[in-house]
Amino acid sequence: MSDVYKVDYESPIGVIEIAGTDDVVYSILFSEQEKGENKMKEDTPKVLADCYHQLDEYFKGTRREFSFPYQMEGTHFQKTVWKALTGIHYGQTGSYKDIAVSIGNEKAIRAVGSANGKNKLSIVIPCHRIIGSNGTLTGYAGGLWRKEWLLRHENFPTKKTIDF
Repeated sequence: MSDVYKVDYESPIGVIEIAGTDDVVYSILFSEQEKGENKMKEDTPKVLADCYHQLDEYFKGTRREFSFPYQMEGTHFQKTVWKALTGIHYGQTGSYKDIAVSIGNEKAIRAVGSANGKNKLSIVIPCHRIIGSNGTLTGYAGGLWRKEWLLRHENFPTKKTIDF
């Protein structure tokens, strides 16, 4: 197996840990660290450095799409859902039902929700763009406050969040 590398990006909404190999990024997840511990180094693989810089551009408002190589790790169904999520573009939103319909399995709404929650490529696979059918914010592994921030950052007007 290839060596695993990590680099932390300090975003306006918290530390994001980027993990990958020399060839692909396989994880972009919010961390509960106060400060990034994994700094960019001379030997940081180019793919991780590219991801870091593209996330920086995204947060600065100059990037809407990502172009570094990444690898989705999950079941065939999960990968199908995650690929469908990439069809929801910057500034747009969709629902679990929209994704279920788009993958040809309209009754799989709950399974789509479960797959959405297991996405390990935050922001790049835009699970934050999934909202309730009634326009309210629904769960987000990084926290609803981050989801709301990301949607506002993408100029999508958010409605009241759902209280649990």
